[in-house]
Amino acid sequence: MFQRSVIQGCGAYLPARIVTNQDLAQRIDTSDEWIRERTGIVQRHIAAEGELTSDLALAAAQEALKDARVSADEIDLIVCATSTPDQTFPATATRVQALLGITKGAAFDVQAVCSGFVYALAVADNFLRCGQARNALVIGAETFSRILDWSDRGTCVLFGDGAGAVVLTASPEDGSASQRGILSTHLYSDGRYNDALYVDGGPSSTQTAGFLRMHGREVFRHAVVKMAEAIDAALDKTGLQPSDVDWLVPHQANIRIIEAMAKRLDLPRERVVVTVDRHANTSAASIPLALAEAKADGRLKQGDVVLLEAMGGGFTWGSAILRW
Repeated sequence: MFQRSVIQGCGAYLPARIVTNQDLAQRIDTSDEWIRERTGIVQRHIAAEGELTSDLALAAAQEALKDARVSADEIDLIVCATSTPDQTFPATATRVQALLGITKGAAFDVQAVCSGFVYALAVADNFLRCGQARNALVIGAETFSRILDWSDRGTCVLFGDGAGAVVLTASPEDGSASQRGILSTHLYSDGRYNDALYVDGGPSSTQTAGFLRMHGREVFRHAVVKMAEAIDAALDKTGLQPSDVDWLVPHQANIRIIEAMAKRLDLPRERVVVTVDRHANTSAASIPLALAEAKADGRLKQGDVVLLEAMGGGFTWGSAILRW
């Protein structure tokens, strides 16, 4: 019997420390006006000293399990999207698995930078569809503050830390058009753009973590085109029209990119979930954080068509479309 993956619950965690644009303006040559105008960001959360990516991931996972009313021992797959793991290895997902007391199934990380959650969701969805797992935790967790050059005003103002998670459960396909669940996922990459957005370190090159480097204009130019491509693929695959989309939940990189995607779908601002102003760019955590917020405040209603899209370093990009 064919299976469909259904999001049963969402969870989120943001570190307690908030750093505003004004705070950054006291440290580097920037201003609140400059950051707001170009990005839409007002503040970001920064992990405390000693607070690890796995700590953020665990807190979000626990919230998602509670929301889904699923116990940890029912989880047989954990996929964690992160570019800032606790260690080079083992996977941060295995740390979360151990902290949750889970001793069965599989746990591993997926690294696709800001597209990471869409990639992780697609991987978990395929596991559930083919019957290799029943209940999955899909997590996006990042501590990007640890790989930022805080003297580079072009990058350090853009990012924040956080984690979001969803619980996916396999449900039999019933053939109805109104059935809840993930309808399709679409993943892409093009490694020719490595030098547009990267970290200048790694175990096999410098033996250090390195710092994030970005050519912002090139990233922006490609983001609009490539995410539009991913959106079109999702709509074409499902036979849906832009007017069928109830909610756009985009990667929260830049308000201008988000607005461009909404315009392409002819969606009003109030049908777009926006958190970039308060969270900044939390990379793989941004989409699940936005999903958790929209579910918690009641915006997402059963039967709503929800479109996710993202682009990250690599370049990687992708989309997922689901019925809530």
